[in-house]
Amino acid sequence: MENPQLENTEVKSKTGRNILLIFLSVFILLVVFSGGTYLGYSYNKWGPSLKIPFLPAAVSKPATNSSSGTSNMDQLFAPFWESWKLVHDQYVDQPVDDVTLMRGAIRGMLDSLGDAHTSYMDPQQYSEQQAPLSGGYEGIGAYVDITGKFLTIIGPIPGSPADQAGVKKGDQVIAVDKTDVKGIDGNLVLKRILGPAGTKVTLTVMRDGVKDPMDFTMTRAKIDLPSIHGKMLDNNIAYIQLSTFGQTTDDEFRKAVQPLLDKKPAGLILDLRYDGGGYLQTAIQVVSEFIPAGKVALYEQYGDGNMQTYKTSGTGLATDIPLVVLVNEGTASASEITAGAIQDYGRGKLVGVTTYGKGSVQNWIPLNNNEGAVRITIAHWLTPEKRQINKIGLKPDVEVKITDDDIKNKLDPQLDAAVKLLLNK
Repeated sequence: MENPQLENTEVKSKTGRNILLIFLSVFILLVVFSGGTYLGYSYNKWGPSLKIPFLPAAVSKPATNSSSGTSNMDQLFAPFWESWKLVHDQYVDQPVDDVTLMRGAIRGMLDSLGDAHTSYMDPQQYSEQQAPLSGGYEGIGAYVDITGKFLTIIGPIPGSPADQAGVKKGDQVIAVDKTDVKGIDGNLVLKRILGPAGTKVTLTVMRDGVKDPMDFTMTRAKIDLPSIHGKMLDNNIAYIQLSTFGQTTDDEFRKAVQPLLDKKPAGLILDLRYDGGGYLQTAIQVVSEFIPAGKVALYEQYGDGNMQTYKTSGTGLATDIPLVVLVNEGTASASEITAGAIQDYGRGKLVGVTTYGKGSVQNWIPLNNNEGAVRITIAHWLTPEKRQINKIGLKPDVEVKITDDDIKNKLDPQLDAAVKLLLNK
């Protein structure tokens, strides 16, 4: 969810995917991965106070450390304002929309950096992209990657309209409601797919191994996204599925896991599959449930080479119980931080397939006057053993794939392998 997405988020409440880690009614990364779902701090609680105005009529003039070395912002921006005037004087369809031009300028500036996780969100996009961390949204229910040439399905949410319609992992969206979306930014494609519950949408997708495009018509629904689901499996094994690292995830985790631990389980399975991430602070809290206090949870490495260390804190509920973590290609950002720390300390085994690989850190900075937000990559994060996993991912200790036949027959060989590992212990 989303994308993407280690992100230090500046919002009124905690916001971080993309990972990488992302849902089909939002971007995340963006992250998602972003992946992913995205990964970050609550701005008001943890972040600094940043204000970055962009005023078409008067650009503020800070000193610059750009490659040109110039500090004369009037001279630097002269071509921009010349172009601005030429558009207003000569463009055929007048009047032009100054707000649209301003937002396009911001978007173009950030796009020129060539970083999929540095971007501009207009006010509507910014509001929508916070949806995965606040408990639910209305859409078709799928995890997506919007950073490529096409919006690509990472996986449908079980039981969602996308799942019931037959949408599959790897499907690339080439049209929405019969309108071609080739070459259109993934965020904009996503907005076309969004809509109120009860309305219909048709996706045209390309699928590997299938010659012709395929159409899937589905009815949008309200998609609830509880971050925690816990239960006891057979053979006295506890199971916790964590779907996002949201505002209340740690509290929900403790409330869900304590009743299971009271039953004296032989082991615990933490399911991070298709978890696109969330808040950095929440990731540290979750790591602290499994790793004793005072241990390194992750490092942030900045462009100047400096590092910031984040350590576990508090009294974890599950620091001793035998542990297995389920991961897959949709495990991104905050969930990779959690899985990476558990793997580095030998606290538990990772089972599944290689994770998404969202190893960068972003700041989400709301712009003044509710003009949306910018997302800027400020660092890479490293595991406790200082592994860099960006665009690489975490390799599981035990690789287990899920085939189309497994899905068709409702089999979960990854979960079966996790249970077997715990029983063997």
